[in-house]
Order: sequence, then C-alpha cells, then structure tokens
Amino acid sequence: MTEPSPATRRVLVVGGTGHVGGLVIDDLLGRGARVTALVRPGKDPTRLRTRGVGIAIGDMLDQESLVRAMTGVDAVISTAAGYTRRSKQATEIDTVGNTNLAEAAARAGVGRFIFTSILTCDQTPQVPHFWHKWLMEDRLEQLGVPFVALRPGAFLDQVASMGGDPFTNGRLRWIGSAAVPLTFVLTTDLASYLARAVDANIRPGERVDIGWDRPLSMQEVASIASRLVGRKVSVASLPTWLMRALGMVMPPMKDMAAMVDWFATGNYVADTHRQAELFGTVPKAEDAIARFAERLGHRVTSAGTAPAPGRA
Repeated sequence: MTEPSPATRRVLVVGGTGHVGGLVIDDLLGRGARVTALVRPGKDPTRLRTRGVGIAIGDMLDQESLVRAMTGVDAVISTAAGYTRRSKQATEIDTVGNTNLAEAAARAGVGRFIFTSILTCDQTPQVPHFWHKWLMEDRLEQLGVPFVALRPGAFLDQVASMGGDPFTNGRLRWIGSAAVPLTFVLTTDLASYLARAVDANIRPGERVDIGWDRPLSMQEVASIASRLVGRKVSVASLPTWLMRALGMVMPPMKDMAAMVDWFATGNYVADTHRQAELFGTVPKAEDAIARFAERLGHRVTSAGTAPAPGRA
C-alpha cells in the first residue's frame, strides 16, 4: 500500500480548540495536511471551519464518538489535558478520557498516535497529572497502538505570563524555588514538533524528551531576560508551603505542590539528544527567551531574532 504524502495526510487533532492544539493546527495547515479537529458538543466550531478545518463532534468521555472521529485518519495528535482546563471533570478527562482515546485508537486502527506527555512522568507517581500521562503511555503500549510520546518540560511562556506580560511588568511568575535548574520549552516550539512528528522517522513506542540546550533556574531565566530587553526582570515566586495550604481546600493546588517538590529535586531535566536527531538543532535558551519577548512586542538588545525549530 502506498503511504500518503505529507501534503495529503489526514490528521485528527484532539484538543484543537485549546491553545496548544490551535498552534498545532496552524502548523499542520501550513504543511498542507488535511486537518480535522475533535470538538465537544456545544462548542462553536465556526472559526475552525472558516480555516478549512474539518469538524468531528465528539467527547473524550464518549468512546464511540472517538472511534467515529478516528476512523479513516492517518494520524491523531492529542494535546488534550483535563488538568489545565481547571474543570470539575479534570481528573476524569485525564484518566477515563485518555483511556478512551487509547482504546478508540486501537479499535480504529490509527497508524500513528502522537501524544503530548510530560517530562519525567514515569518517575512521579506522587504528582497525579504527571502520572496520568505515564499511565496513558503505558495503555497505548499495552493495546499495541503505534504511538509517539513527546515529553516537554515546563512551558515558560505560559507560566511566566500568569500575571501579564512579564517583560513589561518586570516580573516572571513562578512556583516554588527560583534557584533550581530545570527544563523549559516554548508552547510554539512544542506545537511545531507535534505537527512534524506525523511524518518524522520515529519508532512506534518512542518517548522523546523536549527542551532547550540546557536546564535553567528561573533566576537564570530572569537574568537572561533582563539582558535581552534592557531592563530589570525579577522573579515573583509562589512559595510551596502556600500551595500546600491551599491544597487543603483546592485539590489542584495539592497536585501543583507535589509537582514543585519534584522540580526542587533537580531531576526535571530533559535528555535532548533524540530531539536533536528528529527535529534538528535544539533551541538555545537565549534564543527561545528572545523569541518569547519578541512575540510580546519587545525589541531585544542582544541575541537577535532566532528562527523557530527546524526553520531556516
């Protein structure tokens, strides 16, 4: 059987109405893929339709709707995460919903399932939303689904912007210690890798760490940012003890506190050798931070504008 060319791939994006999924769709459309987005009942798909994106009505908690959506596609990319939705169904989405995705992919005979996982998820049973990613990877493997798991580090552009534009405000928002190095990524870079994973030469069952050329502490990020934008940028960090206290009445904060405790071990660090083999030069930290600042409208005084991963 002749494989479809990259320009005719039929790709279903689960989570396409979210931020990361929307960026994945942008990249796929730019590559000429035929894209369908899974849209929950009641959500307005007009914006996606006007861009030429097909719509499959379905829900992660309804396995039959997932089988229908996946039937006939060449690849599925899942960026869905209940934890980031902060909804009452968050845990159910990350457990039952992911199980439904895996089983639907097996039933539909999906040729490649690309899953957005989390760095070091296999080492962290004490961090629920990390561990749910590992359980999903494991379930895909058990079912024999040809899957690829990309395991990104912390999203700098999402976390640091929680209080608004960090370069204008002069404050990078963070959680826990600002002195421990860890792996960061940019959302736009991960989206590019997810789209490119449709056609990349990746073995079924591979787990690929995603990050920058080196781990950084948030204090180091602030120092680099200060040099790039020519003004002082500091770190405003929420202490772990406060997150634990809030976790007594807000379960997601308890999960987050466990995550921050894991960050503090210094083990949240990517091995980016395979990332480099698959996707080209790993982003240099200074270049990634410069691109983040420039996307927010700031002129950088050094480092210049760096290309996105894999772009000349």
